[in-house]
Parts: sequence; structure tokens; C-alpha cells
Amino acid sequence: MKKTGILITLLMAAVFVVSCTKTDMPKTKPANVWNYLQDQNYTDWELFPGTTELYPGQSPHGAFLTSYINKKAAKSVNNDEFAYGSIIVKENYTPSKKLAAVTVMYKVKGFNPDGGDWYWAKYSPKGDAQAVGKVKGCIQCHSAVKGSDWSYLKSEM
Repeated sequence: MKKTGILITLLMAAVFVVSCTKTDMPKTKPANVWNYLQDQNYTDWELFPGTTELYPGQSPHGAFLTSYINKKAAKSVNNDEFAYGSIIVKENYTPSKKLAAVTVMYKVKGFNPDGGDWYWAKYSPKGDAQAVGKVKGCIQCHSAVKGSDWSYLKSEM
């Protein structure tokens, strides 16, 4: 009976370790970030506060947008800055509401201090990386809202 209890405890510990490992933050590589978003089912994350599904958007993102945030971002959205590990995913839709791209902001400590430490990415709906890393266009545009931790949505809160 004692051995059974020890075995159950070890099994539960192994399950805990595996579940913790699965949620480790991805490395700043295009496939790693995309696969992480798929594994985490980002569409189950909460919507960015103050937004709805398919809210009106603008260039360069799309006519309609849906913006999701992970738990780290949700917990820090009201702070001066997002916590490291925060992810904002913006689905970009055409005027006919067809998904055209998925854009991502992922806050990584030390990744790019001159760009708020954000890793930027744009993917096709199938996950093909179109622009990743220290994307000049993203940084230039979002620098207008540095005071809101580079987030237009946060600046509108």
C-alpha cells in the first residue's frame, strides 16, 4: 500500500512537470511562436479589454480585427508596462471578413530594448512567417505609442 502511494505521488509529480513544461514561453523563432500560439489555442484567450470580435480596424492591419491577450498580458494590462511573457495576437480580416493575417506582439526581456523588448511577427492564416523579429515597420508605427508600452489598444484604454 505504501508503494502504491509513492507511485501515485511520483506519477502526479511527473504530470505536473510535463504540464509546466508545455506552457514554457517560446523562443523568438517564427515557427516556435506560431506553434506555441496553436498549442495554447490563442483563440480561447480573452479579448483585449474594450474590444469585441471583428471590431473595425485600419491599415496596415485590416478592415476588421480581433485581438486576444494571454494571461500575463491580461494581468498587467492596467500597469504602466506589460509583463515579460505578455502576448497580444491580432487577427487581421479583409472587408469581407476573411482572415488575411495574424500579427503578434510578444514581450521578451532583452530582445529589443530600443523597441520596448517586443518581438513582432506577421503570419499568413496558415502560419507562414511573413515578417518577424525587430520588424522596422512595426517599430516605427508603434513608436508613436511608446508611452503605452508600444500598444495602440492600451493607449485607447
